[in-house]
Amino acid sequence: PGCGRSIKAAVLIQRWYRSYMARLEMRRRYALSIFQSIEYAEEQAQLQLSKFFTFMLDHFTKANETDPDVSSNFFSTTSDYTMREYEQTIEVPASYYGPHLSFPLTVADTDVLLQAFKHRQHLHARYVLQLLHETRKVLQQMPNITYLSTSYTKEITICGDLHGKLDDLLLIFYKNGLPSEENPYIFNGDFVDRGKNSIEILIILFAFLLVYPNHLHLNRGNHEDHIMNLRYGFTKEVMKKYQCYGTAILHLLEDVYSWLPLATIIDSKVLILHGGISDTTDLNFLNLFQRNKVSSSLLPEVQYLKPGSVTTSQTSSELTTKEWKQVVDILWSDPKHQNGCTPNKFRGGGCYFGPDVTARLLRRYNLKMLIRSHECKQDGYEISHNGKVITIFSASNYYAEGSNRGAYIKLNPDLIPRFVQYQVSKSTRKETLHQRVTAIELSALKCLREKLYTHKSELIAAFRQYDPNYTGKISPGEWASAVESVLCLDLPWRTLRSRLVYLDQDGRVEYLSSFDNFEIQLPIKEVQPFLVETLCRYKADLEIIFNMIDKDHSGLISVDEFRQTWKLFNLHLRINVDDESIDSLARSIDFNKDGSIDFNEFLEAFNVVHKFENRLAVEGTTL
Repeated sequence: PGCGRSIKAAVLIQRWYRSYMARLEMRRRYALSIFQSIEYAEEQAQLQLSKFFTFMLDHFTKANETDPDVSSNFFSTTSDYTMREYEQTIEVPASYYGPHLSFPLTVADTDVLLQAFKHRQHLHARYVLQLLHETRKVLQQMPNITYLSTSYTKEITICGDLHGKLDDLLLIFYKNGLPSEENPYIFNGDFVDRGKNSIEILIILFAFLLVYPNHLHLNRGNHEDHIMNLRYGFTKEVMKKYQCYGTAILHLLEDVYSWLPLATIIDSKVLILHGGISDTTDLNFLNLFQRNKVSSSLLPEVQYLKPGSVTTSQTSSELTTKEWKQVVDILWSDPKHQNGCTPNKFRGGGCYFGPDVTARLLRRYNLKMLIRSHECKQDGYEISHNGKVITIFSASNYYAEGSNRGAYIKLNPDLIPRFVQYQVSKSTRKETLHQRVTAIELSALKCLREKLYTHKSELIAAFRQYDPNYTGKISPGEWASAVESVLCLDLPWRTLRSRLVYLDQDGRVEYLSSFDNFEIQLPIKEVQPFLVETLCRYKADLEIIFNMIDKDHSGLISVDEFRQTWKLFNLHLRINVDDESIDSLARSIDFNKDGSIDFNEFLEAFNVVHKFENRLAVEGTTL
């Protein structure tokens, strides 16, 4: 009898533990879904901006036909200095204690860079510009699609998105060894943005490329794009670290991006590219066209309309719709479980491609497998389409500390992938699994609540469609339908409802409680409340637009430029903000009345404030 009771107790404990772990896993998956949905919504907004740029360019050039500098603000120009000119014009002071480089680079230089970046040192701007100059020369000699063979080496290592996370790159090198003739690497795009050390990652990868041009290979990702960099942090990082030389670095980088190869094929059997494919992807076409014409996958119309002179790095006026679409599809597309090829509405660009699309392309080109990146996966990788598509993602803790592992692939001559997982751990080492999941979940809910608050007016209008008597209460189903109709995030709102709003005793949603824990503090008294919500919602878009006008990246634009841009933005998006409000706003933020506006400082003031941070923490501990 005692033995029987022990077995029953063990079974009960096992059942409880499995149920407990299943609940934690469900919460973690919901948190990742929230992060991913918000990320894709931001990318969709970024792609929608391309239409505005054409609209804005047309209006600016018509309004300023006698001033070509106005429209030229939208386009970078790359200075074609020689290595000698960099040395002559940019002095490295004696007080500089960071790494020194001499060209051509050697393995010793890569070691110096790695050690310097481990100690959070910066590379001087002169060396950065020289490195980019040399990198461009090497990339210009490379084909659109790189062909590799495993016959010369035992294995090839394939890494996915790094997104500025230097610790992940250093951990990969620690676990897997540095790039060399015996240890070749492929890095599959998205080296920059989001993380704090994007420029260091580029420097390291480009340095190894110069030392081992036949054994370190780089594919372009959708974030190797100067317009994406404006929204997702890399532009700010470069300007902060390199200040007066930041603009020159960014302009040269724009050119370097355009020369990055688009794909890699191993042993004529494994296709590696950043995003995916579509039902019109043509590898033969992609291998032949002039790839540097696509300076940005976000600005097709603007590249067609680019006025005046053409730099040595691009002939954008010759870019065709087919060329642009082929590049967008391979940089932006994602796989789906269902057959067919449909527009990728969540990201706003590229497509969703099904197993049948994959099978046709592999069969057409006699390939065995497609390896791509572009999507954060909880375990760092995912296998789909009956084993024919592999997603590899190398940035661990992408959304929040503990949110996901990173991974890389070791591919041997038998073309059998071996996955190596890892996670850069700092504060999470001493936390329990429950604490880690709770932290991830709270971070995701915080982002989602901010999204709700910045759409407050639209959401209230949607709620009141179900509440004609203004009771402040609707059913949970009505609340979920209203939220999805406004935010379009495709989230399980009924499941998330208990974390976002309150119910009354009858089980009806008190919909105004969606906004209880937040407020937008007015940095300027003269700003009308209805305009504040609009500024918060479109803050990222406005920052990109103002940065494009601010050609020297000084952070200053004229009051007239601010007023004209804001009015055009309203006209394009049909935002109901009258001209008088815009004029009043422009006058009020010209603090010293010198005719210039520090737009970065102004936009930073418009943030959603969490009034009850401690309440969020309590919620997490009571689940």
